[in-house]
Amino acid sequence: MSTPQPPDPHAAQPPVPSAPAGSESLADGEWHRLHPLTPLFKGGLVLIIVAGIMLNNFRDRIIYWGIGLFAPEEAHVGDYAGGDPVDWVFENNLILVVLLVVLGVLIVLIALFWLVWRFQEFRISDEHVEVRKGIIFRSQRRAPLDRVQGVNLTRPFPARLIGMAKLEVVGAGTDANVPLEYLSTTKAETVRSDILRLASGARAAREARQHGRSPQNAAPAGAATIRSQFVGSLNGGVNDLIGGVDLNDVAPESVVKIPTGRLVGSQLLAGVLWLGFFILIFGITMAFAIPAILSDGDPDAWIGVVGILLGVGVPFVIAAVAIVWAQISRSLRYSIAPTSDGVRITFGLFTTVTETIPPGRIFAVEVTQSILWRPFGWWTIKINRMSGKSVSQQQSSTAQQFNIVLPVGTRDDVERVLALVLPDMPEADRPLIWEQGIFGPQTGDPYQVLQRRGWWRRPFSWKRHGFAVTDFGVIMRRGNFWRKLAVFPLARMQGVSAAQGPIDRAQRVAALKVHSVTGPVLGDVVGIESAALTAAMDDISRRAAAAAGRDHSHRWAQDAEHERSL
Repeated sequence: MSTPQPPDPHAAQPPVPSAPAGSESLADGEWHRLHPLTPLFKGGLVLIIVAGIMLNNFRDRIIYWGIGLFAPEEAHVGDYAGGDPVDWVFENNLILVVLLVVLGVLIVLIALFWLVWRFQEFRISDEHVEVRKGIIFRSQRRAPLDRVQGVNLTRPFPARLIGMAKLEVVGAGTDANVPLEYLSTTKAETVRSDILRLASGARAAREARQHGRSPQNAAPAGAATIRSQFVGSLNGGVNDLIGGVDLNDVAPESVVKIPTGRLVGSQLLAGVLWLGFFILIFGITMAFAIPAILSDGDPDAWIGVVGILLGVGVPFVIAAVAIVWAQISRSLRYSIAPTSDGVRITFGLFTTVTETIPPGRIFAVEVTQSILWRPFGWWTIKINRMSGKSVSQQQSSTAQQFNIVLPVGTRDDVERVLALVLPDMPEADRPLIWEQGIFGPQTGDPYQVLQRRGWWRRPFSWKRHGFAVTDFGVIMRRGNFWRKLAVFPLARMQGVSAAQGPIDRAQRVAALKVHSVTGPVLGDVVGIESAALTAAMDDISRRAAAAAGRDHSHRWAQDAEHERSL
């Protein structure tokens, strides 16, 4: 498999597909409402389930109270002694009353859902994405388009079946995300394209599309159209469940996918570590518990031993299986592909998540290989990006999944993905990734490495532990059993610092730290020669200033629009 060349950031981007038939652009600065079934999926299902449980538990009291209130003598409430309420309703000819009560409850619920839906609106202007909601307590969230870090499209399994999706605009900052939940899948895809198009700086394309939009693209009104749209959404949801999503507008040869066998095998190997940890805890527990139980000499003591074996061992096995299955299910049907608005990543078996990461929103990239994966030549890629979530929210396994752009892949897959997430990396820097980086050190090693006198800091990898600086970024090489190679683009680096403790001063070494946004990729190397580290910091600062001046990736479509207008 040949490695594709990284795309030229100044080259004209392919045109964005037009909105699907039956949909229209909502990026007109006007307020629009979400899908009518939004209240049902956001809380209505839970409300209905809770109401059903309450009715089941208190049905006798409800029947006594309701019938006694409207017909105390004719209904013979005293004859009801806790039998089947359905038979009792038929015997007393109360079917009409019960149906009216059920109809009244449904009308109340529908009215409440309608009120909730009526007060949830969103709008997309040239500068912001805004959402406002609430009846008594009103709230409004706003995301500036020039700070959009990505757009995530999530299809929870129940909503996916009827063609609905949740859109989340990822902002820069803590708790800065703006959710649009829910929209029809077709409308959500259109809104996603509009947001990314505006965030890219291509307002001219948007205005041309709005002024030149033909009437047939607007969604016609009428009950028949609503029914046809609902049926179309339902059919689309079922088809997406079978065939996958968000691959219609990309070239098939540009999509990177993971074979199911490789994914399952890699997670099972990773599960060996969890299994070993559980066996260790289990062994320590039994080492203390069994002698204490058998010390009394009771002939039935073995029952207690079996009870502990089952009580401790079964939860451990269930936990190990659950962890492995969670990783597998979240990564199944993974695909990553280039689009005109950035890198599109899709993953998930039942609940499908599609995230689009625009250019210039990736702050660090790390290629990692576990020692258990080394015989198979498998690697994983993680990134640092602004997620719009707090530090505590980023610790959840679901949030961490958004920092994984390649769960497991071969070298060819890694090279293709790196070309997508780091498109502006010069070809001259590629050997620093593989030959001198991941497989290094080799003869003429360009990395500044941990000094021999400080080997005790990294006793198994001190010959590999180091960094290199280019005009593009800082590249850090670490680990021997778990090989890691991190790339920090200088244009998006948050800062650089050095630290030196008393032992470091005695050994004339220091530690370097490259600061990035919160994420799994760390930028620390230790034990570097003090004089060399001081010179390297000055070099990094100078190159970072020049790289930031050259970088225009935050407005990735402006140059392309300018070139097309000439």
